[in-house]
Amino acid sequence: MDAIDFAMATIPSDIVLATDATIALSAIIRAFAAHTGTLHFLGTDGMLHLAAFHGAIPAPVMEHIRTIAIGKGMAGVCAELNEPVSWCNLNRDGSGVVQSGARSLGLAGSIVVPVRSGAAMVGTLGIANTGERTFTDAETALLIECGSSLLRFRPVPA
Repeated sequence: MDAIDFAMATIPSDIVLATDATIALSAIIRAFAAHTGTLHFLGTDGMLHLAAFHGAIPAPVMEHIRTIAIGKGMAGVCAELNEPVSWCNLNRDGSGVVQSGARSLGLAGSIVVPVRSGAAMVGTLGIANTGERTFTDAETALLIECGSSLLRFRPVPA
């Protein structure tokens, strides 16, 4: 599938019809012409738990992103604020939000959006590019819609 024309954007059918979270995330990465991505869902323990990833993520970084505390790193801050968090270039972040492990991936332009059930934040969806990138309002809005379409992969609490 080609990258989305964001002026006429709707969620591509391969995302809507995907049979598991990894396939759906891969379709989102392709649609947004990104290079890597993660999907986390909020657990009953109040932590974000990795549900799917796409791209080459080294083992040490993977250990840090399997479970993320609210307020820590881009996904954790996005979850805390229930708002998108983005950087044009991760390697130039001086705020302390972007963790050193994220910088080691060689990624630059990135965004994490909340996955919501109604108004409630229940997870995060993040994508990133190897080059600098600023995500437009239209791209951000569509990525949030894509995140909502992934609710079907949210684990059912025991």
